[in-house]
Amino acid sequence: MSLSLYVDGDRWRAHLRRVMETHPELVPVLKGNGYGFGLARLARKASWLGVDAVAVGTYDEVEEVGTRFDGSMLVLSPWRPSEPVRYEDRIVHTVGRLEDLHALAAQAGRPRVLLERMTSMRRHGFSARGLREAGAVVSARGSGVRIEGVALHLPMAQGTHAAEMEQLMTDVVAAGLPTRRVYASHLTDAELADVRAAYPDYEIHPRVGDRAALSPRATVLDAHPVERGDAFGYRGRSAPTAGTVLVVSGGTAHGIGLEAPTAASTLRQRAISLAKGGLDAAGFVRSPYTIGGKQRLFAEPPHMQASMLFLPHGVRPPAVGVEVGVRVRFTTTTFDRTVVS
Repeated sequence: MSLSLYVDGDRWRAHLRRVMETHPELVPVLKGNGYGFGLARLARKASWLGVDAVAVGTYDEVEEVGTRFDGSMLVLSPWRPSEPVRYEDRIVHTVGRLEDLHALAAQAGRPRVLLERMTSMRRHGFSARGLREAGAVVSARGSGVRIEGVALHLPMAQGTHAAEMEQLMTDVVAAGLPTRRVYASHLTDAELADVRAAYPDYEIHPRVGDRAALSPRATVLDAHPVERGDAFGYRGRSAPTAGTVLVVSGGTAHGIGLEAPTAASTLRQRAISLAKGGLDAAGFVRSPYTIGGKQRLFAEPPHMQASMLFLPHGVRPPAVGVEVGVRVRFTTTTFDRTVVS
């Protein structure tokens, strides 16, 4: 019995074709768990789409993707001198420090490089001045590297990126780089159109995605009626009232119940986090599993490959073998199987 990711294949493939028609410069991103699909499947799908290049998250992902995709691979993590230069001409290295740029330039074969400009995320990249200095290095005769473009990794912020993109593009132009290619993430279609209209002599390559075709589901493994005070679980907890202990697939090995810091930026989101914290303190933790139209509470912390939920009296438990919906973060969930219709 599995934690499964069901994909509406027709919708997903239609979405891919539509996006490629709208954004022929698109560079698909393949990293981590492949957002639930797995890197191998996405690499093959990139070949099906006929794209020239894909982006991977780390150098450790190059091998799995490179054996299934024949084009160029942009590594999003910044290159450091400790990283080997692998796959030679197929790899495009991301660089955000002058010392790393000089170290790459000393490598044989004139490695391909993507210069990253620091954005308001403040994660990796050159300052405006640093980008100009890097421009002087890559523009010099016999520089030792081949410049492929500039990377801009924008935050998923509320509001518009218009003002920041204007400043960043001004810095790119001022750097005098021997390239007119820019890779930008998290731009809306309207923002992308505005940037292209303002800088028609530049190629703007977007990163986009769609989750509407994805449906994670968990299998009901068992159901046990309990009365108030009945013990259950690893820790011998007592049922707070009459109801049902429901066992469903999905546990810590899949990423269920493992949380990252929340991105609570509004008052409402912070209030929800505060209320959830109160539930945690009282021993009642809301699970991601939906039964009868509501997210149900964990009966105890998730096990490695299964979870125990508590359904109060009056809620009819689903039959063993039935699948129920589960809300997950696709970037942190490992599915037992992925089913594409």
